[in-house]
Amino acid sequence: MRKQLVLLACLYLGVLGCSSDDDSDTGNGTPTEGTPCENGMAGNFPCNGIDLRSQIALSDFSAASANDIWGWKDPGSGKEYAIIGLDNGTAFVDISDDLNPVYLGKMPTATVNSSWRDVKVFKNHAFVVSEAAGHGLQVFDLGRLAAINNAPETLTADATFAGFGNAHNLMINEATGYAYVVGTDRQDQYKGGVHFIDVNDPKNPTAAGGYGGSAYTHDAQVVSYQGPDTDYQGKEIFIGANENRVVLVDVTDKSNPEQIASIQYDNIAYTHQGWFTEDQRYFILGDELDEVNFGLSSRTLVFDFSDLDKPVLDNTYLGKTSAIDHNGYVKGNAFYLANYTAGIRIMDISNGQLTERAHFDTYPNHDAPEFKGVWSVYPYFESGKIIVSDINSGLFVLRESN
Repeated sequence: MRKQLVLLACLYLGVLGCSSDDDSDTGNGTPTEGTPCENGMAGNFPCNGIDLRSQIALSDFSAASANDIWGWKDPGSGKEYAIIGLDNGTAFVDISDDLNPVYLGKMPTATVNSSWRDVKVFKNHAFVVSEAAGHGLQVFDLGRLAAINNAPETLTADATFAGFGNAHNLMINEATGYAYVVGTDRQDQYKGGVHFIDVNDPKNPTAAGGYGGSAYTHDAQVVSYQGPDTDYQGKEIFIGANENRVVLVDVTDKSNPEQIASIQYDNIAYTHQGWFTEDQRYFILGDELDEVNFGLSSRTLVFDFSDLDKPVLDNTYLGKTSAIDHNGYVKGNAFYLANYTAGIRIMDISNGQLTERAHFDTYPNHDAPEFKGVWSVYPYFESGKIIVSDINSGLFVLRESN
């Protein structure tokens, strides 16, 4: 399985220019004016039920590729911001006027460039990790954005936590104020598993232990559990995507985390990332290499977690293309899937069953199973804005059609 990570890295390098076939930017240049989805197209982009509001290309960010994305709403002004990871840093964009986004500035990578970066927000601070060697955890006070007058500015981190070097991802449980950093280089600590970091004082992150009993964790969700299994209500539950299995761990006691269950499934290629439905009954999972290794259409697996000790696969959804699935997030009865070359797909998930209701393809070149196009999507703005990071084309601001 570790060899598949190497393969994945090589494929990502192809995105950045090692391959000469069909890699051209689809955005190009200055932000695009709002374009409604009409007759299956929004300008040059295939769509159904999603309108293009604006776009900022990679060239405007002075970057070679994009990766993760998250959002923040200023509780004082009500302004909304996109936070997009780039190969050479993290960019901050005011999207309050979604037809005219303003690129405010970039916090450069802590060490060297990397195709992988991940960002989350807690207590009005952005927390950033990267696969860049020696990077650690950068912390940026988002309240500083309101004072920017000379956009775009070069921004500095307010704090850096150096308890690890590189890391693949992080999750923050806002209910407890703990960050969970996964996929680190510290094999002597937690075997590439999860580092617990207390971020209740955002500018002073503090190590709080970790867990490596299930080996390397690629991605995770952590919740204060209020689901149907009464044995675990009120507990803090970690659900890890661990390359060849899903693991459930009770991390309530940081000094004594305990594995609850481990589950596998047919045609495992690379267990990548998943998200709970809001009632915490179903867990929706993506395997990043099953389309490549087994020739499947975009496959999403839905597990029934009603009994955390005995999770079971409930159903499987196969998408309309052969594109690889990446990050997916739940909001209400919708699942927002970053589907690489097939763009973003919005699925209705009523009763644990997936039915596509809308899509927007930021990479119209093709829908082949390649690591190009949409990396991630953030759907949680109350305004209804949807922000998308495209590896090849930068930032997209979208809305579902009225």
